[in-house]
Amino acid sequence: MNIKNYINGKFVDPIDDEWIDNFCPGNGEIYGKIPNSSKKDINKAYQAAKKAFPAWSQTTLEQRSRLLIKISELLEDNLQQFAEAESLDNGKPIWLAKAVDIPRAASNFRFFANAITQFASESHESVGQDAINYTLRQPIGVVGCISPWNLPLYLFSWKIAPALAAGNCVVAKPSEVTPMTAFLLAELCMEAGLPKGVLNIVHGLGSTTGQAIVAHPDIKAISFTGGTATGAHIAKIAAPMFKKLSLELGGKNPNIIFADCDYDEMLTTTVRSSFANQGQICLCGSRIFVEASIYEKFKTDFVKKVKQLKVGHPSDPKTKVGALVSKPHLEKVLDYIRIGKEEKGEVLCGGKQVKVKGYEKGYYLKPTVIEVPTDDCRVNQEEIFGPVVTIMPFDTEDEVLKMANKVEYGLSATLWTNDLKRTMRMSKQIQAGIVWVNTWMMRDLRTPFGGVKNSGVGREGGLEALRFFTEAKNVCIKY
Repeated sequence: MNIKNYINGKFVDPIDDEWIDNFCPGNGEIYGKIPNSSKKDINKAYQAAKKAFPAWSQTTLEQRSRLLIKISELLEDNLQQFAEAESLDNGKPIWLAKAVDIPRAASNFRFFANAITQFASESHESVGQDAINYTLRQPIGVVGCISPWNLPLYLFSWKIAPALAAGNCVVAKPSEVTPMTAFLLAELCMEAGLPKGVLNIVHGLGSTTGQAIVAHPDIKAISFTGGTATGAHIAKIAAPMFKKLSLELGGKNPNIIFADCDYDEMLTTTVRSSFANQGQICLCGSRIFVEASIYEKFKTDFVKKVKQLKVGHPSDPKTKVGALVSKPHLEKVLDYIRIGKEEKGEVLCGGKQVKVKGYEKGYYLKPTVIEVPTDDCRVNQEEIFGPVVTIMPFDTEDEVLKMANKVEYGLSATLWTNDLKRTMRMSKQIQAGIVWVNTWMMRDLRTPFGGVKNSGVGREGGLEALRFFTEAKNVCIKY
């Protein structure tokens, strides 16, 4: 199936008529083509957004809210279609897309539809000076949103929903690896009655299409989720142009397990936090540190449960681990497993490709657990972003804190303990933007989302997102 760009309320071919093959991870075959858009296409999208901006920014909060809620409702009405498309495009199990990804995308639109009606600014009376100051929160104009392949519609909507709610017009690029649900979303936007030019979706490679969005002199803000190296490249381009930047980048998240935890709940959740979505979630707990007194028991029980995870085709309801997103990504993950062995790590389970009957060309890999000899080996320091975790024991709180923080990333962390004092101490000291205690991936859309160090700049979610997509203006009136 060939998909098209969505510009000025219409589906259009790329101006230069250049196309990219779109592969299905489940069977390794080409199943369509997508535009490889150029600067010309981005400028066309920008011009459409610029033309639409004045009217869209002047709509009432209630008008914008109703449109976003309508999009949310249409997503819910088409849940099965979108879940199947997401699975076909990404390789994740259909049940996962249906239970999590598409409902969360619908929730993103609904949340920001409601949040914008509650978004308040500030006023300050200057006592003794007969003056009052108040703050206006005004939309930026035309903004760029670039989203990744691991949670395609989930993270695409996480950006465009607050941008639109705040009154901006958007030029958006989904990942070229997983473009399908963004294309289908454009159809729903047309059905919902979103004015033409308010949202423009342009497909293509990051090095060409994404680069053109970031470098466009009149796109004043960029919201990007993806790899740290790409984020650094974007920052270099955007900084001299004084663009607003939100960068949600990589992670190498510690999962710290103390002996006093609720063991059964911890074990079940740790399997999920290690291998959900084939380990292709920036929040997965890819470094597991276990208190020495329960380490051997954990290792035995964890490996046993991991071996029970079924690797299979995304359409099989029994599948727990689907296909990795692409052949190059599969090869990257396999290379890291090789590196882990060279570093004297012991592969306790997995580590090999899987041939699924009838889909032998698909990108399948057994979930892999590597027992590492030291915390500074590459597989314990570098982001693998696949179904691979490392495990090692620790003795003291101070020791595990040093190991947890001894990476260039700081996105999230998970802490398992029933000691309240330890919880409070460690939550402050762990270098991460999110700390989960006795749980994982429990999300409240009102909370700020993002990381520290090389995991990013800025925060998404809640009012933080609405602040990012607006400019604050102080007005001082003397009376």
